[in-house]
Amino acid sequence: MANKQIDMRKIKQVFKLYSEGVSKRKISLQLGLSRNTITKYIDFFNRYHLTSYEVSAMTLEELNRLLKTDQKGKSQQLLTLEKYFPSFDKELRKTGVTKELLWQEYFAKHPDGYRLSQFRYWYREWVKEVSPVMHFTHKAGDKLFIDFTGKKLSIVDRYTGEIQELEVFVCVLGSSQYTYVEACES
Repeated sequence: MANKQIDMRKIKQVFKLYSEGVSKRKISLQLGLSRNTITKYIDFFNRYHLTSYEVSAMTLEELNRLLKTDQKGKSQQLLTLEKYFPSFDKELRKTGVTKELLWQEYFAKHPDGYRLSQFRYWYREWVKEVSPVMHFTHKAGDKLFIDFTGKKLSIVDRYTGEIQELEVFVCVLGSSQYTYVEACES
C-alpha cells in the first residue's frame, strides 16, 4: 500500500543527518528512503521551526503524534472501526477467536464498513501503533524457553475407542528459534 509510514527512528535520523550537513542524496542512500520522502520530512521539520536538539529530545510517541496531527483526518468509517479495536484485542486473546469472526460481528453491525482484508490491514496498523515490540538478541546456546501449551489435545485409540487427553510440550532455542514440540500423556 502506498504512503506507508516510516519508522520514527528513521525520521529522527533523517533530520539529524540533514542538520549535520549530509546531503539528501547521501541520506537517501544511507537510510534506504527516496529523496522525495526525505524532502517531505525536512520540510515538515522546517515548517514547525524545530531544531535538531528538539527533534532528538522528542520521544518516538511525541514525534508520531506530531506527524499525525499534520496529516489528513481519518475517515468516519475508520474512526468507527478503531473504536472496536481495544475490545477486539482482548477478544483475540481468547481461544478460538479469530479476526474473521470479529470482522463478521463488526460487519453485521456496519454493512457499509470495511471488508475483511482492509479490516485486517487497519487492525495490524493499530496494533503497531499501540503495541511496540521489543526485540531481544540472544547469544547462541544461552537460553532455552520451555512450556506446555494451555489447551490439551485429544486423540482416540483406534483399538479401544478410548479418548485420551494429551499435553503439548514446546521448547524454543532463543537465538536460532529452533523449535521442538512433543505431545505426551497427562
